[in-house]
Amino acid sequence: MKTRLATVWLGGCSGCHMSFLDLDEFLIDLIQQVDVVYSPVVDAKEYPEDVDVCLIEGAVCNEDHLEMVHRIRLRTDKVVAFGDCAVTGNVAAIRNQLGLGNHENVLQRAYVEAAQLNPRVPSEPGIVPPLLERVMPVHEVIHVDYHLPGCPPSAARIRTFLTQLLAGEEPRLTGEDIKFG
Repeated sequence: MKTRLATVWLGGCSGCHMSFLDLDEFLIDLIQQVDVVYSPVVDAKEYPEDVDVCLIEGAVCNEDHLEMVHRIRLRTDKVVAFGDCAVTGNVAAIRNQLGLGNHENVLQRAYVEAAQLNPRVPSEPGIVPPLLERVMPVHEVIHVDYHLPGCPPSAARIRTFLTQLLAGEEPRLTGEDIKFG
């Protein structure tokens, strides 16, 4: 039976998913070993049950992200913080420097002060999920089994990690594989 793989994109730039796609021909080998059951690159609407491995890109920034990571943890055997935003908060966490309680200032700056047309914060339900008071790396919210650093992690690092994990080995990144950057 194939490994059920999911990838999720939270508060990040999608660079980790782009790096994943840079696996090029290894993707053909990978698809022989996994069923991609949820990802921004497939058309699944609901995060499924019984996922073996989930790569989570991005930090936890809003209530939707918070709900999603809890759902992932309940339904997934191995959770991977995928890239520096998921591992440390990285760029998304810059807004934490504004201080607690100032998350609304982010919306004001983005939707009002920087707007060229219709300066207003969207208020219709479901348009902009309520922001959390602070951005958090994934491990501050749920248990994470593995951290895959990099901004984004290189395709070589992703390949090394996935090859070891899918072979039933404990993933160990060393040398060039672990170097940030």
